[in-house]
Amino acid sequence: MPNRLFFGNLGTILLYAVIGTVWNAATTGLSLYGVFLSGLMGELQIGLLDFLLFGSLIAAVDPVAVLAVFEEVHVNEVLFIIVFGESLLNDAVTVVLYNVFESFVTLGGDNVTGVDCVKGIVSFFVVSLGGTLVGVVFAFLLSLVTRFTKHVRIIEPGFVFVISYLSYLTSEMLSLSAILAITFCGICCQKYVKANISEQSATTVRYTMKMLASGAETIIFMFLGISAVDPLIWTWNTAFVLLTLVFISVYRALGIVLQTWILNRYRMVQLEPIDQVVMSYGGLRGAVAYALVVLLDENKVKEKNLFVSTTIIVVFFTVIFQVWLGRPCSPVPTGQAGPTSAPQDQFPASRPNWVL
Repeated sequence: MPNRLFFGNLGTILLYAVIGTVWNAATTGLSLYGVFLSGLMGELQIGLLDFLLFGSLIAAVDPVAVLAVFEEVHVNEVLFIIVFGESLLNDAVTVVLYNVFESFVTLGGDNVTGVDCVKGIVSFFVVSLGGTLVGVVFAFLLSLVTRFTKHVRIIEPGFVFVISYLSYLTSEMLSLSAILAITFCGICCQKYVKANISEQSATTVRYTMKMLASGAETIIFMFLGISAVDPLIWTWNTAFVLLTLVFISVYRALGIVLQTWILNRYRMVQLEPIDQVVMSYGGLRGAVAYALVVLLDENKVKEKNLFVSTTIIVVFFTVIFQVWLGRPCSPVPTGQAGPTSAPQDQFPASRPNWVL
């Protein structure tokens, strides 16, 4: 990942990842709850907090799916880093929201007070910022350690894997965002570690991580495929499924348009309407949404099977049909090839722009 482009567009990425995710989760959950109150969904053992919990997990955008599609259609590098960065940080925000609403569901809707809501908002920022800080600390530690491995090149990849994973485990132990920790650990130490370790070690780390990532994603989608043919988990509600597909598509597009309108007032490089269309189609759901819905406790969430069934439909729809429909809308602007072919310095947005 090009760090310079990432940090140059960090404000844009954070706005889409944080505000956009909260927007998608809240609007989807509240809209489904409103339709439920109208009686169109029939009789369901579900409340407002359950809908918000479902909205938080279905807002998770899969970075692996987005990366695979964008590399195939070769969008320009600025658009690539914005959408990929948003989907990467979106996962962390989604997990934090998921944990907050899950704790509210555990308490019960009647027992949640205003103090609990304030605690939930505060914990959102504490968990997110705390996980980021842990990642930065371990990035510094890894960069420092690799400065003294010149005579033990053979164990350099081991240090990279172990210390990076320690950032994840430490955040989990402290109940902070482990995804943000390991993400910012990698982002902050990438340049320094690559300069400190040998080329052979860097190649080993790169391809080992690609292998592990591909294997993990494959295993999750295998479980997804197996679940799709398991009759025991399927609970069908036509209104719930169809309205979920409509709401996640409409609210993502609306959120992208509103946020881009604000951002274009301050960005040096404007995001064009075609970019907004591509970003709207970039909301692919995948492994994260499926993993979160499977982890739900059926004793607390009575309609877990309905949530699982709907999530499977959403994943299949976005990964297959949405990609197929959105591919014609992904042209390559003149002079800006794909994310792997053009030098970073050709893009004006790669200049330091720490705010937006």
